[in-house]
Amino acid sequence: MKAMQVRAWGQAPETASVPVPGLLDGHSLVRVMAATVGHLDRTIWRGQFLDPPDLPYVPGIEGSGIVEQSSRFPAGTRVWFRGGGLGTKTDGSWREYCLVPDPVLDVLPEAVSFETGAGFFSPCTSAWVALHDVGHLAPQDHVLVTGAAGAAGSIVCQLALAAGAKVTGIVGAAARAADLAEGVRPIVVARDAPRLPDTVRADLLIDTVGGAMLAAALPAVVPGGRAVLVGYVGGSALSLDLVQFIQRDVPLLPLNMLRREAAGRAAAPLLLGQLARGSLQVRLHGFRFDEAGVALEWLESPGHRGRALLVGWDG
Repeated sequence: MKAMQVRAWGQAPETASVPVPGLLDGHSLVRVMAATVGHLDRTIWRGQFLDPPDLPYVPGIEGSGIVEQSSRFPAGTRVWFRGGGLGTKTDGSWREYCLVPDPVLDVLPEAVSFETGAGFFSPCTSAWVALHDVGHLAPQDHVLVTGAAGAAGSIVCQLALAAGAKVTGIVGAAARAADLAEGVRPIVVARDAPRLPDTVRADLLIDTVGGAMLAAALPAVVPGGRAVLVGYVGGSALSLDLVQFIQRDVPLLPLNMLRREAAGRAAAPLLLGQLARGSLQVRLHGFRFDEAGVALEWLESPGHRGRALLVGWDG
């Protein structure tokens, strides 16, 4: 079978011919229909993961497909999967057939496409947990979202609106305001020199950017409000005026989905239901499996939109 294999850190994955995995107890053999290319995949690929897999390896921590063999699901069952050491400790989803641990495998509703099934978990569950489990969203809250047109930020906006909150979304360019859900108040803030209008106030900040954008957004949070830190694509360092910060009494609450995996999985059926009904939408951008290297670079391109997916092979 075909697989995209990494043979050296930071070098583009290459198409390789590898054996179809044999079935193991507690695992299911899945024919992969779609696989995601995420920032964690990129971190591992660049050799920056704390416990990297041995080279060569097949990346891909999540995906979707059709069960071929399993003691848990009938053959032909549509499924989605994520984690369980895939792409970190064992070969991942960037291949035609993937051996998936049963605990990280679940049924994909017929009304949800394989592409959405592969790409929904990280942005949707991160947004849900950030709002509800970490940020303790209340219906009367005013929520401020940085990177509001991005993969996670757009989901945060949609879920906060559905919960009855008022939402202000920060975008980096006026053209991206059109990508925001109806009901979101847009604010255009340049990433290279971020500054928010003094009139912006929020009870809850969900920051998906980090760096200078987070520093600029924090003063907009009312004293006693909350700030949830989801991402750091805009920079991993934060400079604070501690005198002002302490007086404002705004806790900085990091979102660590590795620790909150159970909360994310518990929310997955609800989120899949919303996706099936169309009340929640996730933006996706497709590549062929043999374009995995292009997809990894696309993640770092300015203004990229949505989640990168691998779907289909050349020929």
